[in-house]
Amino acid sequence: MNSFISMSVPTNVSSLSKIKGFPVLAEHTTLRYMTFVVLYFAQGIPEGMLAFGIPAWMAMNGKTPGEIASFAIITVLPWSLKFLVAPMMDRYTILSMGRKRPWIIMGQIGLVISCICLAYVPDPLNNLNTFMAVGFIVSFFGAFQDVATDGMAIDIIPEDQQARANGLMWGSKIVGISASLAVGTWLINKYNFTVSILALSAVIGLIMFFPLFLRERKGEKIAPWTIGKASPETKKLQVTNWNSLFKSLFSVFTLRNSLLIAVILFICQGSFKYIGTLLPMFTVKELGWTNGDYSQYYATAKLLGGIIGMLLGGILIEKLGKIKMMNVYLFSLIILISIFSFFKLYWPNTTFIYGFMIIYNIIYTFTCIGLFAIAMQCCWKKVSASQFTLYMTIANMGQIALAALIGPIKANFNWQFTLMAFAISIALAWFLLQFLNIEKQIKSVATLENKDLDQERRFGYNG
Repeated sequence: MNSFISMSVPTNVSSLSKIKGFPVLAEHTTLRYMTFVVLYFAQGIPEGMLAFGIPAWMAMNGKTPGEIASFAIITVLPWSLKFLVAPMMDRYTILSMGRKRPWIIMGQIGLVISCICLAYVPDPLNNLNTFMAVGFIVSFFGAFQDVATDGMAIDIIPEDQQARANGLMWGSKIVGISASLAVGTWLINKYNFTVSILALSAVIGLIMFFPLFLRERKGEKIAPWTIGKASPETKKLQVTNWNSLFKSLFSVFTLRNSLLIAVILFICQGSFKYIGTLLPMFTVKELGWTNGDYSQYYATAKLLGGIIGMLLGGILIEKLGKIKMMNVYLFSLIILISIFSFFKLYWPNTTFIYGFMIIYNIIYTFTCIGLFAIAMQCCWKKVSASQFTLYMTIANMGQIALAALIGPIKANFNWQFTLMAFAISIALAWFLLQFLNIEKQIKSVATLENKDLDQERRFGYNG
C-alpha cells in the first residue's frame, strides 16, 4: 500500500520541464475558483434531477407521497455515508498525482457511468426498486466526488479565501441543480427519460477535462504513467497512521462547539430536504401544476438564488461575520415560511408561489454558504477532510430523518401545518446557534495542535 501512497519516478530538471505546460491549482487563484466552480456544477447536475426533477415527474405520473419520499430518502442516503470513504481518501492516495485529485477523477468517472446506467433503467416508474437502486449509485458517486473535492479545497485554498470560495462553489452547485432541473425536465417531456439523463451525462463527461489536465501542485504527474513526483507540501499533509487519524478526529469532534455545529447542520439540512421534497408534491397535487410548470419556476428561482449566492454570499460572510449573518438568514426563513403558510388565500396565485420560491432559494443559498464556511473554519487541518466530511455526513443524515417525516405528517395534518413544520425545525436551529462560539472552537483546536506537537517532540511520533 505504501507504493500506492508515494507512487513516483525519479525526475530531473529537464524531465520536469516537460510538464510545465499543465496549470497548477496551488499557484493560481482564478484557476482554483474556476475548477471548484465546475466540479460543484457537476455535482449539481444529477442532484437537480434526483432531488427535484424526478420527484416532480413521479408526482405528475400519479406516484404517492410515500413512494416519492422513499425515492428521495434512498437517493440522499449515500450523502450520509460519505464518512466511510473520507478517511480512506485521507489515508491513501497517489501522492505523485496530488493528494485528492486521483480520487476526484475516480468519482467523476463513476458519476458518468452511473448516470448512463440510470438512463437505461427499463420502465422506471413501474420498476421503482431498480430505479431507486441505480439512483442510489448515482448519488454515491456524486457524494464520492464531493468528498474528494472538499478535501482538495481545504488543502489548497488559503484560509482568507475560504468564505468566498464557499460562496462560489455552493452557488455553482445551485446553478447546476437549477440548469439540470430545467433542461432535464424539458427533455423528459419533449423526448423521454433516457434522452434526458444521457444529455446530462454528456455534460458531466465534459467537465472531466478539468481534473484530468490540472495539477494540484508543481511537479506532479498528470497520469500514473507520466513524469512527475509528489510535492513536499502533500507529503507533510498526508496522514500515514490510522490510529493518529481517528484519535485526532475524536479529540476535535467531541469539543462542545464541534458537537453544536453538527446538530445545527443536522437540523438545517434536514429542514431544507424536507421543504425541497415537499414543494413538488404541494404544487402538483394541491395546486394542480404540471411537473413542467414546477420545474420551470423552481429552476429559475434556484438559478437566481445560486447566482446571487455566488456574487454576494461569501462577501457578506467575510464583511459582516458568520454568526451575525446566520442569525439573519435563519430568522428570515422562519418569517418567510410563516407568511407562506398563513396566507393560504394567495396559494392559487402563481406570482405569490413564484415569489416565495425566489426569496426562499436566495436565503437558502446564503444559509448554506454560511453553514459550510463555519464548519470549514472550525476544522483541525490535520484531519480537516475527515472532520468536514463528518459534518456533512451528519447533515445528510438529517435530510433522511426529516424527509422520512413527510409521509406521516401529511397523512395526519393539513398543508398549512405540514409547511409550518419547516419553520419549527429552523427555529430550533436558530436557538442552538446562540450557543455557538467559533472563537472558542479555534482556541480549542489550537490547544489540540500544541499537544500534538509536544507529543511529536517528546516521543518522535509522526502521525
